[in-house]
Amino acid sequence: MPTLRIASRASQLALVQVELVTQALQVAHPGLQVEVIEINTEGDLDRQTPLRVLGGRGVFVKGVEDALLAGRADVAVHSLKDVPSKPVPGLLIAAIPERANPRDVLVASGGRTLAELPAGARVGTSSQRRVALLRALRPDLEAIEIRGNIDSRIQKMHDGAADAVVLAASGLDRLGRLNEATQAFEAMEFLPAPGQGALGVQCRDDDSQTIELLASLDHPETHAATDAERGLLAALGTGCSLPVGAYATVATDLVVLRGMLSQDGKVIPDFGDATGPIADAVALGRELGLRLQERVGAEEAR
Repeated sequence: MPTLRIASRASQLALVQVELVTQALQVAHPGLQVEVIEINTEGDLDRQTPLRVLGGRGVFVKGVEDALLAGRADVAVHSLKDVPSKPVPGLLIAAIPERANPRDVLVASGGRTLAELPAGARVGTSSQRRVALLRALRPDLEAIEIRGNIDSRIQKMHDGAADAVVLAASGLDRLGRLNEATQAFEAMEFLPAPGQGALGVQCRDDDSQTIELLASLDHPETHAATDAERGLLAALGTGCSLPVGAYATVATDLVVLRGMLSQDGKVIPDFGDATGPIADAVALGRELGLRLQERVGAEEAR
């Protein structure tokens, strides 16, 4: 069996995620040899420019996808929330393993919860979705821009740049630091980014051998849930600059999806919900996305 070349961002978290995928593949395919190809993406090299200015979360995946397209790698492992909803010609998300904790968490100085932060406290995040949700809960807080890897964001808080930061629980957990969270937000109330907590395992769409190899990683319920969330994102179009939140669960062959949009730092005007069969997960997400977009239009017309 030839060595499987896996491309990934070079960050500590990304490489931990590659190791999780590698271990699962080697359990399913004993003897499989893996070579990891580390890529420094534009999003990693520029940690100062706000993501909305730099080009969105797609800046974390393009360099890795380029390695796939150029044949320098056979597989790419991404945080699914970073992968744009528009497919890249020639590439395929071949597997989505079982999702880790999808929630956002607060890491605050002094072990405080959101309710315990004083008025005017500074909460660091690079996500406009998180800003809108924080403002809905605590309009008296100040949201400030903080980018970088998990270590650097937490360190900036400890150095006094912020009183708290909001992070993805899955990233903290994969790095063995979930115990540093001082509060976990409920996913259906503080909606995560579409695909948050899940990994997307990508390959070339004409590489049938690798597609077959990756099939062992796929978790059907997670795949259906994230299809619905990403369907919502796709309905808004690649040019949509509005912050989006979405979370879906699967039970008894049904997908239950909740979504949100925000505008001018506020949720518009509340969450939207949809339920449908697993087979229609993408269409369900698209339908809810269009409904939410209509709400934005109605708000703008006021």
